[in-house]
Amino acid sequence: MKWTSMAYLLLILLQNQDGEKAINDNLTITQEGKTVSTISRNAHTFPVFPLLDMDKYNKWVNELDRKTFREPANARFDDNGLIVSGQNGSRLKRREFLKRYYEYLYSSGPASVEVPTYPVYPKVDAELLASLRSKQIGYYVTYFNSNNRDRSHNIALAAKAIDSAVIFPGETFSFNQVVGIRTTGKGYRRAGVIVRGELSEGVGGGICQVSSTLFNAVDRAGLNIVKRYSHSRHVPYVPPGRDATVSWGGPDFVFRNAYNQPVMIRAFAGEGSMAVSVFSSDVIEFSPRRVPSTSNRLPEEINDPSPKPANGKK
Repeated sequence: MKWTSMAYLLLILLQNQDGEKAINDNLTITQEGKTVSTISRNAHTFPVFPLLDMDKYNKWVNELDRKTFREPANARFDDNGLIVSGQNGSRLKRREFLKRYYEYLYSSGPASVEVPTYPVYPKVDAELLASLRSKQIGYYVTYFNSNNRDRSHNIALAAKAIDSAVIFPGETFSFNQVVGIRTTGKGYRRAGVIVRGELSEGVGGGICQVSSTLFNAVDRAGLNIVKRYSHSRHVPYVPPGRDATVSWGGPDFVFRNAYNQPVMIRAFAGEGSMAVSVFSSDVIEFSPRRVPSTSNRLPEEINDPSPKPANGKK
């Protein structure tokens, strides 16, 4: 009985030591000094043999790659027309990380690893951006009532989103993908007006004037129109049949660059006008199209006392 009790106490002590060891035996993954993941030594091994279960490991590493990825920022123009250089991003260097993980797996005690990365360079650098302002191949301007502050704000915000965009040969440009979802969290406002019977979008009202101006500019430049939808009713800021309605999760405006040179979009909204220019290098050979200009008269607006969303259309 005495020896049985001592053996039982010894077993409890060993279990406690194993528990303390497990608690203090973790691998901590950091990025720029901040913890992004913590795992135990047996998290990705087989139950019997201390061998790495690659299915478990790859699932975890894929998530780690997603959490630690830093997207590069393309070069762009600032509000004064000056070029702001791009910024490199970074991505998990998987082979180097696996090496460090094995070092931890077959050692003892806790460990900390700063996630190894390699640089991800932006597609558009300052040099390319500078070379693409040599020749204007398309231009279009529309007008709006600047006294309608919420709608004017939305137009300016969407114009800034597409400004400095570069479309390489063979690539397509999607308005919805570039501008993104229109929410109050991204700064968009409710635009409580009806323009000649066309119900506003609600949050993001005015966006379609940006997409319509862009459509006419790229059409003038001879770019290929892939997707374009018109409103159910005429909108007054462009001639009949020259509009391009968009909504998140619905209609999109998409065009393709079929030229052998990149093209660049410059967009600006302010003081009652929305302007889009299309530029490229001085060696581009393009085929412009005839596009009717719009009137510089302000579109008639009717105040809507109780604005309602209309499937994201404006």
